Amino acid sequence: MKKIAIILLIILPASLVAQEKWDLQRCVEYAMQNNISVKQADVQVRIAALLVKQAQLNQYPNLNFNSNLSLQFGRSIDPTSNQFTTSKFLSQNYGVNGGIEIYNWGKLKNTVVYSRFNAEAALEDMKKAANDIGLNVANFYLQVLLANEQIEVSEIQIKQTLAQFDFTRKKVDAGALPELNLAQLESQLAGDSSNLITAKSTYAQNILSLKALLNLDAALPFDIETPPIETIPLESFGELQPDIVYQLAMNNQPEQKAYALRIKGAETNIKINKASMYPSISGFYGLGSAYNNQAQRVIGSQTINQKIGTVNINGTDYDVFPPTPYTFSTYGKAPYMNQLNNNFNQNVGLSLSIPIFQNGSARINFERSKLDLTNVQLQKEQADQTLKTNIYTAYSNAVASFEKFTVGIKQVNAAQKTYDFAQKRYEVGLLSTFELLTDQNNLLLAKLQQLTSQYDYVFKMKILEYYKGEGLKL
Repeated sequence: MKKIAIILLIILPASLVAQEKWDLQRCVEYAMQNNISVKQADVQVRIAALLVKQAQLNQYPNLNFNSNLSLQFGRSIDPTSNQFTTSKFLSQNYGVNGGIEIYNWGKLKNTVVYSRFNAEAALEDMKKAANDIGLNVANFYLQVLLANEQIEVSEIQIKQTLAQFDFTRKKVDAGALPELNLAQLESQLAGDSSNLITAKSTYAQNILSLKALLNLDAALPFDIETPPIETIPLESFGELQPDIVYQLAMNNQPEQKAYALRIKGAETNIKINKASMYPSISGFYGLGSAYNNQAQRVIGSQTINQKIGTVNINGTDYDVFPPTPYTFSTYGKAPYMNQLNNNFNQNVGLSLSIPIFQNGSARINFERSKLDLTNVQLQKEQADQTLKTNIYTAYSNAVASFEKFTVGIKQVNAAQKTYDFAQKRYEVGLLSTFELLTDQNNLLLAKLQQLTSQYDYVFKMKILEYYKGEGLKL
C-alpha cells in the first residue's frame, strides 16, 4: 500500500498555483519581439537604415572648421603678411572650409538607391528570422501538447492498473487467485509509474526549450493553453498542393524577397563602380583669418622739420629747412580682433578630378561588382531550388504522417477491443495476468504512437501553411 500511495503522489499536479496560460499566438508574437536571433536581425536593420541616411547626407555640402596655434622660429613665413621672416613669433590660424559634389555620373544618387535596397533586404531577413522562430515555437508548442497528452494517457494507464490491482487483491484474499498475479500487477504499476515520470520529464524539457525560444527566464512559472488536437484548424491537401504552395511562396517568403532586393542592389552597385572610372566635378569654398603676436600697426604719426644745412648771407649764418616738413608713422602691436578682421579672406571655386591611373582599383571594383551580381543571382537560384525541395518534401511528409495517423486510429480501436475482451475474460478467470498486461501494454503503445502520428501530421500541415503564407494558427 505504501507503493500505491507513492504512485498516487506522482500523478498529483506538481503545482497548485494558478498562473496565466499562453496560447500559440502570444508565444509567437512574444518570441518575434524578444528572441535573441530576431533582436540581432533587428540590429542589422537599424544599421542598414543608418547607411541609407548617410548616403542621403553625402549628397549635401560639407562644412568644416579648423584652427591651429603654433610657435615659429628660424626662417619661416609670417601668415599675416605672407613674407619671410627670421623673428620668433606666435601665430594662430582659423579656417572654415567645405565642398560639394556637383556632377559624378549619378554615383551619389545610385549609392542612396543601393543602400535602400540593402535596407529593405535586411528587413526581409528580420522577417525570415521571425518566421523561422515562429515555426520553431509552433513545433515546441505542439511537442508540449503531445507530452501533456502522453502524461494523461500514462495517468489513465496507472488508474486502470490500480483498479486491476484492487480487484486482484480481493481475489487473492479470497483465495481465488495466486499471489503471483498480485506481484505481476505491482511490477506493471511500477512500469506505468516510470512511464509517467518519463512523460513528465519530457514535458518539462519541452517547456524549457519553448522558454529558451521565447527568451524567458527558465525559473519563471510558465504554462500553455492546451486546445484539443481535434479542434486545430487544418487546410485540405487539395489546397496545399506543392506546385500551388511553391508559386505562392515565391511571392511571400521573406528569403525570396530579400534575394530579389539584393539583386537590384547589386545591379545598382555596378553603376556606382562604373561612375568611379569617370571624371567628376566638385565645388569648394572657404573662409579664413590669421593672427601674429609680432604683427605691427600704425598707431600715430610725427612731423619733423629738420634743417638740411646753413647758408651765410652777408656774414650771417642762416639754417636751411626743406620746403615741407617730414611726416612718419609710429607703430605698435596689432590687437587680436583687429588682426582677425584685417586678415579675413574668402575663396570659392570648382575642382575637376580625372582618374588616370589608380593601380587598377576602379576597374577591378567594377568587374568585381558584376561578379557579385552573378553570385547573388546564383544564391537566389539555389534558395528557390531549396524552397521547392522543402515544399515538396513537406507535402510528402504530411501525406505520410496522415496515413500513419489514419492507420494509428485503426490500431487503437483494435487494441481497445482486444483489451476490453481480455479484461472481461480476466475477471471471470479465463485469462492470466500476464496476458492481460500484454494486451494493456499493447493498447498503451498504440495510443502513444497514434498521438505522436497525430501531432506529427498537424505540424507537417502547419509547415505547408507556413510556406503558403497562411501564418501559424492553432
